[in-house]
Amino acid sequence: MDKIAIISDIHGNITALRAVLKDIEDRGISKIYCLGDYVLKSCHSDLVIDLVREKCDILLKGNCDSVITAPDIPKGRFWTRDLIGEERAAFLRNLPICYDFYMSGYLIRLFHASPFALDYIFNPMFSNKNTIYSGQEITDPMDMFKNTEFIGKSDNDSVPDIVGYGHIHTPNLVRIRNKTIFNPGSVGIPIEMLNDNYYDETNKFSAVASYMILEGILNSQKLSQINFNLIRLPYDVDREVELLKNSNLPSKERLALELKSATNYSSMKSTL
Repeated sequence: MDKIAIISDIHGNITALRAVLKDIEDRGISKIYCLGDYVLKSCHSDLVIDLVREKCDILLKGNCDSVITAPDIPKGRFWTRDLIGEERAAFLRNLPICYDFYMSGYLIRLFHASPFALDYIFNPMFSNKNTIYSGQEITDPMDMFKNTEFIGKSDNDSVPDIVGYGHIHTPNLVRIRNKTIFNPGSVGIPIEMLNDNYYDETNKFSAVASYMILEGILNSQKLSQINFNLIRLPYDVDREVELLKNSNLPSKERLALELKSATNYSSMKSTL
């Protein structure tokens, strides 16, 4: 059977990316597809971009990639844009939004967040109602399978059987009406939705890199076995925090807290 590693949301964390790529290599997996968001958050988006260009077979664009690489951004506006330079920015800006392929008889579609926009949110475990993200929330799982103009699809195109997406930094696997939705989680900035205490010792079980392995017969339209294997991989978080502290990234203190706690800083300020 063929194996594909699906990674997402690296966000400049070169330490986590290197650990994940080594784990993938150690498993004998040669195909790697990435669902976007290579930049922002941590301090080595430049190295991350260079490494995924070398190692990944499919690279898709994420919302952070889109924001940071707009052609009219003036120098000094974004620390990360100045870091990655114009050639890398142009590369990210021109990445595709979605990718379709067959495995074991299933049509699989990959994109960063949704078929409607790069920043829409589908989270089967937690609602964004009454939050700043409520206007971007997808509540019907079947919407994730729609053919839309945004992803370059029409009613004449086939509807996928399986959808893979990133964006929310939390892995999941959902079955709905004979279809499957999966999220590999985040390589670089994992989030545990209910974490709200930086000092909680159990945070260490969530502050790990995450990715998914799909196993089946690649490019086959004949129905056969397919497997979804979620990998939760510890890496040297302290090393990445040290890189942050030695950088001049403006938000490095907040980001160090996020790395070590797998939570959004805004949700745990009261505990610091």
